[in-house]
Amino acid sequence: MSRIGKLPIALPAKVELSVSKDKVVTVKGPKGTLAQQLTDDIGVSVEDGKISVSRPSEQKKHRALHGLYRSLINNMVEGVSKGFSSKMELVGVGYKIEAKEGRVLLTLGYSHPIEFHLPSEVKWETQTIKGQAPFIVLSSIDKQLLGSVCAKIRSLRAPEPYKGKGIKFAGEVLRRKAGKTSGKKK
Repeated sequence: MSRIGKLPIALPAKVELSVSKDKVVTVKGPKGTLAQQLTDDIGVSVEDGKISVSRPSEQKKHRALHGLYRSLINNMVEGVSKGFSSKMELVGVGYKIEAKEGRVLLTLGYSHPIEFHLPSEVKWETQTIKGQAPFIVLSSIDKQLLGSVCAKIRSLRAPEPYKGKGIKFAGEVLRRKAGKTSGKKK
């Protein structure tokens, strides 16, 4: 049996879960509502404040979907109750970030600033503290959407291995390379 799929999901007090006839799981909580379409093979049940996900057989496909849908439902429950956030730093001389009505202007060393439009489900906050790299904090109830937006922002200027310049996640450890060395001949 799937190690992840067989784990029960604790349902917090203010969160409601419902499964429709066409296999759409809807989770409502204090922060919002999320929905996920299930395949016909996977079953979801709620008993005594715990959510359990079941599969019909031991086929490889069913085992994979069992763990996948358990993780997706767990992320939905956690998202509508607590939410998710991600902090990203802009490391580099002259790198700046400005937030304006639904869009972010990034100055990343290119000839022009880059305008990035954020989805309405993602909330953001920017800060620039003297002596530190500017950073942006993104938050959302949808973990999948938040990860996608963070990946797109990071791809605008990925960190390079020599000086570490670029957009990186806070606390991320980059693998650094030694620069070119020139030796004198004797």
